[in-house]
Amino acid sequence: MKPNSASDFTVSRDIEADGDYHDGASHRDLFPGTNHEGDLVTAAEDRDLHRGLAQRHLSMLGIAGSIGTGLFLGLGGAVQRGGPLGALLGYAVIGLVVCAVQFALGEVAALLPVTGSFVRHSEFLVDPALGFAIGWNLVYGNILSIPSEITAICALFEYWTDINPTVFIIVFIILTAGVGFTFVRVFGEIEFVFALLKISLVVFLIILGLVIDLGGIPGTPRIGFRYWQDPGPFVEYIAAGDWGRFLGFWGVMTGAVFSFAGVESLAMAAAETQNPRRAIPRACKRVFARVVLFYMLAVLVVGMLVPSNDPRLDGSGGTVTQSPFVIAASAAGIPAIPSVVNAIVITSAWSASNQALLSGTRVLYGLALKGQAPKIFLRTTSWGTPYMCVALFCIFMLLSFMSLSKGAITVFWWLVSLTAAGVLVSWSSILFNHIRLRQAMRRQNIDLNRLPWSNWWTVYSSPAALFMCIVILLTSGFSVFTKGNWDPATFVSSYLDIPLVLTAYLFWKFFKKTKVVSLDEIPLDTALEQADMYEDEPEDKQKGWIRAVSWLWD
Repeated sequence: MKPNSASDFTVSRDIEADGDYHDGASHRDLFPGTNHEGDLVTAAEDRDLHRGLAQRHLSMLGIAGSIGTGLFLGLGGAVQRGGPLGALLGYAVIGLVVCAVQFALGEVAALLPVTGSFVRHSEFLVDPALGFAIGWNLVYGNILSIPSEITAICALFEYWTDINPTVFIIVFIILTAGVGFTFVRVFGEIEFVFALLKISLVVFLIILGLVIDLGGIPGTPRIGFRYWQDPGPFVEYIAAGDWGRFLGFWGVMTGAVFSFAGVESLAMAAAETQNPRRAIPRACKRVFARVVLFYMLAVLVVGMLVPSNDPRLDGSGGTVTQSPFVIAASAAGIPAIPSVVNAIVITSAWSASNQALLSGTRVLYGLALKGQAPKIFLRTTSWGTPYMCVALFCIFMLLSFMSLSKGAITVFWWLVSLTAAGVLVSWSSILFNHIRLRQAMRRQNIDLNRLPWSNWWTVYSSPAALFMCIVILLTSGFSVFTKGNWDPATFVSSYLDIPLVLTAYLFWKFFKKTKVVSLDEIPLDTALEQADMYEDEPEDKQKGWIRAVSWLWD
């Protein structure tokens, strides 16, 4: 479908210092008379946002976003639920799903490197109403996740001191707000350092765990795979026999999803990324490999170190003393490990709040670009920060003070639970966007080689992973439907996000009378022409000592 004449649209192109051109016309400008409202890279993004994130920032953002309390504190709960082999298999399956999600995101984001990432992709490839629903679900989830992380930081500091938690709340609100208002490159550098700290601790704990397991600590006997034999490789959960062992494995898998949460956030600031059509695919590919490697090794080592029936694992890592690494180190007579783990977990929690701020504010900015949020959120500083979006998030950071009241904190955690299933909803939308892109290319007879980045297997992996995400989403709270296990909080955290997203979708669909975009009308030719404007730039090869660690992001 082509414009009728040159007067049908106006294309604004800004030339940045790096020599990249960006087509600033919206779909409605390029294709008048259609119902689709999805933009390509808009002139507003090009003009108001600054490309401060480099390839290494994106790669480390994805790693930092997915390595957190779920790995340092929560793996013990996975071993307790499914046993050492059940936990390993559960994380392996979710690792494959994460692989499919990352490659699907990379293919679409390389073609459409827009602020808001898969939220805007949903508008462009599926339905503007879907973009509205997914976008506001992400904004809501990120708004609440920041005070929840600050609350977690206060709890972690209680391991060392009994200072009034109000002090820590104020300090971390100021620190998080400061990162949000500063240059996006400063945010990238901070998260880069945090990611290095996390990776260093993961590698250290894995090596330490192997040393302890093999009897390398004087006075500590060799463990080997003793706990795989007694109490056994699997744990029966809810039921007995093979069915119970399967339910234990499935319970691990549903929990593993949330451990990997965050890998999808690396493309949220695509319009603030240097050479996004090259950087985003590379980051997606590398982040998957590193994260799965770290998690699989960590799960394997934890299953060797601590028996699945150890009562200290109860609580799934709510405090540092429930970390399986800390349990094993304490048994080996290494008293400093709890404090080291606690310190890194505190930085992990602050890192998570910073990433939630970046992700949420960029989604909100993207919604405002589409008229799905007030235009006031389009205001940016001279250095490219959407300061009104950040200001809104800063207001909601004050919810962390609810942790000072027992009654208020109960309400607060219920609010947080509403979006616990948002990870699977986001992954499902990423995979569905990719499936629609491939379908549109087949319908319009466009060669897949025209995509900036593509892989032959994603045509199979995306549908399979989407099926898995939907099944896991629908069964994530299966325990509450078994006899004697009803729990309102678990039911809410597992399922309430589904009607919330559906309600938002139907509201915008009927309010704006949107329609599902026809595969024939998706303007892929325009998107591909825009992608062709980017010239491949030579890669900067690392030199000197930095090459020893640059494999993490290069």
